Amino acid sequence: MQKIDNPERENWDKIVKRPTVQIDDVESTVTEVFNEVRSKGDIALGKYTSLFDGVQLDEIQVGDSEIQQANNVVGDSLKEAIDIAKNNILAFHSAQKTERVEVQTTPGVTCWQEKRPIEKVGLYIPGGTAPLFSTILMLAIPAQLAGCKEVILCTPPDKQGAVNPTILYTASLCGVKKIFKVGGIQAIAAMTFGTQTVPSVYKIFGPGNQFVTVAKQYATRYNVAIDMPAGPSELLVVADQSSNPEYIASDLLSQAEHGVDSQVILVSTDSNTIDKVQQAIEKQLEDLPRKAIASKAIENSRFIYFDNHESALEFINTYGPEHFIIASSNEQFYSDGVCNAGSVFIGKYTPESAGDYASGTNHTLPTNGYAKQYSGVNLDSFLKSITFQKISQQGIKNIGNAIELMAEAEGLFAHKNAVSIRLKDIN
Repeated sequence: MQKIDNPERENWDKIVKRPTVQIDDVESTVTEVFNEVRSKGDIALGKYTSLFDGVQLDEIQVGDSEIQQANNVVGDSLKEAIDIAKNNILAFHSAQKTERVEVQTTPGVTCWQEKRPIEKVGLYIPGGTAPLFSTILMLAIPAQLAGCKEVILCTPPDKQGAVNPTILYTASLCGVKKIFKVGGIQAIAAMTFGTQTVPSVYKIFGPGNQFVTVAKQYATRYNVAIDMPAGPSELLVVADQSSNPEYIASDLLSQAEHGVDSQVILVSTDSNTIDKVQQAIEKQLEDLPRKAIASKAIENSRFIYFDNHESALEFINTYGPEHFIIASSNEQFYSDGVCNAGSVFIGKYTPESAGDYASGTNHTLPTNGYAKQYSGVNLDSFLKSITFQKISQQGIKNIGNAIELMAEAEGLFAHKNAVSIRLKDIN
């Protein structure tokens, strides 16, 4: 843990730097895998699944019997919890639907905007020690609401060639019918190009390690969109003397256990609170099954004291956290003033975990400062806005001359003529 008192602004850039794990030749590895998947399809998927996941598969598509078996394995209490989360996520994302926007900009000139679903989307769901079945809810539910025609899911198999049963159960619950046992770079490549078994898609969603992150960004070179350039998870908490140090410690650790390259930051206008939170973290760490991971992430943590709320808020907006918890009595000041954050959690009874699972908001959020430019995943992430216009005879007369003058000024005389020829007929 690093404690910093009233840092000077010229040092903020260094403080807000994320602890990204450096892996040599990531892009060269991604390029190699992409090229092979593009040329060899399923054969390349088999090769890299064997190499990276340690298993050889006869079939990479999950069958109905596997889904049924997963349904039998998942316990009733977990199913009920997933249902609660699903209903809340469905309610929040359903409320994001918007109607057609139509306006007559000039008499005879009608313009409108309608939304259409992205036809084919791919969801990437990590497996391993933390199978993120909750991310399926966050991605498949808005995809369904948007009306995407084809939704496919890729997730890595375990050493026995199986997929975590809760992932299969949740995917089936959300109506995902095409599930493939493919992980890592090769999964992103398969969804980019398509193989004999895995369909190509127009947009790829979902988190992953640094290899997956680079692979998603590489996929954009081949006209495939991605949700956002996401990286390791992060959390910033702002606190003061009114805060509960035990709560804050638990929130910071909840993010720290994601991975060794996760980052957690505490900003406080009360130095005693910082000391109490540090003590609570050391105590709570002892009981965590993922203590080794969380401890490593805590090494990259920052505990920053500011002697005024204005500087604290300015720093928070400079950092642009993925998750931002307001644990301060001055919560209105921070909630009104924050402009760079993926998702905001207000008050002592609003843990970040609620947004990860069951409150209803989406947990697929921008990291690494991208909250300054990107929104988290929402219903619109699965939609495109298409504009329409219809111009009457009177309408083209009203705006025709303006179009002619502007086109001529830009030297685009064919543009001008497309209007002139119509006005000539009318007159």
